[in-house]
Amino acid sequence: MLPVTKKWLFLKFSSLILLPLMLWFILSLVNFYDKSYQEIVGFLTSQPSKFLMGLFLVFIYFFSALSISEVFEDYIKDTKIKNAANKILNFFAITIPILTIIVIFNLNI
Repeated sequence: MLPVTKKWLFLKFSSLILLPLMLWFILSLVNFYDKSYQEIVGFLTSQPSKFLMGLFLVFIYFFSALSISEVFEDYIKDTKIKNAANKILNFFAITIPILTIIVIFNLNI
């Protein structure tokens, strides 16, 4: 299978996985409107919320990194700049979700 086909399949599968996670996230944000800080932290520290938020963050960064790398492929002609931009993008697409998940898992009431 060609790398371009794999990237296209990864984009489609990650978008399908993101649909229910995005719905859960939006509904959770709507419910935060009239809640106190303690209730929001309590929600985020519950085990299902930690797991779903972690999945959401991993897939959202994975999807965005794939999408942005496609833009790099299409619009940056210089190979060195394109490779550097992709490496920086991949670095941040890995470190930001990991740091965010660590913070969420270490939240305490």
